[in-house]
Amino acid sequence: MSRGSIAVKADLVARSLVTNTTVVGKPSAPLLNVHDYEAAARGLLPAAVFDYIAGGGGDEVTLCASRASFERWRLLPRVLRGLREVSTATSVLGQDVSLPVLVAPVGAHRLYHAEGECATARAAKSAGTIFTLSTPTTIAMEEVATEAGPWWFQLFIFRDRGATRELVARAAAAGASALVVTVDTPVSGRRERDERNAFALPPGMAFVHIPKTPPSADSLGGSALAANVNAVFDPCVTWDDFEWLASLSGLPLIPKGILHPDDARLAVDHGARAVIVSNHGGRQLDAAIPALDALPSVVEAVAGRVEVLMDGGVRRGSDVLKALALGARAVLTGRPIAWGLAVAGEEGVRSVLELLRTELLRDLIFCGQALPASVERSLVALAEAPNR
Repeated sequence: MSRGSIAVKADLVARSLVTNTTVVGKPSAPLLNVHDYEAAARGLLPAAVFDYIAGGGGDEVTLCASRASFERWRLLPRVLRGLREVSTATSVLGQDVSLPVLVAPVGAHRLYHAEGECATARAAKSAGTIFTLSTPTTIAMEEVATEAGPWWFQLFIFRDRGATRELVARAAAAGASALVVTVDTPVSGRRERDERNAFALPPGMAFVHIPKTPPSADSLGGSALAANVNAVFDPCVTWDDFEWLASLSGLPLIPKGILHPDDARLAVDHGARAVIVSNHGGRQLDAAIPALDALPSVVEAVAGRVEVLMDGGVRRGSDVLKALALGARAVLTGRPIAWGLAVAGEEGVRSVLELLRTELLRDLIFCGQALPASVERSLVALAEAPNR
């Protein structure tokens, strides 16, 4: 198949999905990119729900910096490369995927659509990528697993180790192919949008895998959801606990929330099969470094011993390409998935993924790259700082 036909075919798939996905009340407004989905979701969701997914910690410095970090890098394309075939396909931990964009763990999908995590899992399966089910899911993992293709389970370590052990056993039995261990949440971030909105899950909806525990006196304030997190999650987790998790199931362990290169080395030394460079979408420590900025030093630290993934701020195919050039095997995306789900359920999530695929395919062609795995560091350069 020729290079052109591959590009055109993918473009037509995405266009058919996009033009059939329109904002309620605006049937003539096609959603052409992830930003359009964000705007559409803002118009459809209750303000408190939109703020819950869109907001960050504190002054949201890190949240804003994560997007700005992509603007500091520019692509340095190669030309006249004689490409005959171009593909977005790659592999992650030995699993073939059709694009280097995985679905990040995001809680409470039923806030955005009645079919919740099941709809997202089906969309990821249709797109040929990996779905990550979050511990704060609103549908039990066994039910979601029946709808999913390859999927990972994201795990927090509870104060109750027995409850943690049970979740690991259930995930393994249900067919999860890896455990994503969130390591940057000893306590919940201070999310002031949620506090102002007095945000809570609506009646009849719950985080089905998180025990409901009365908040302790030292719950650090915050929203009701944050208080429950602080009461249930263990703030004293160590690398020994990480190794303990590895002993429970044999599933590959992937720490999510690595920013410091020394932590990346420790993760590998303690059995991690991959690491996810992430600042939790700017929802935890405000003023933390953007994941894209942390990525090169983490890649250098692990020195090829494990794959490095990146999560945070991806909105365009060019963002994916920049992350690949800086050493990521693939990226994960969360908020755009929630926006797609809010707009059109399963179809909306699939459309978001297809948009990113089509943009990445076109950018690979522009940059003379046949495959994601062929992208090298020389493809990006830091933009010059503006004169002041």
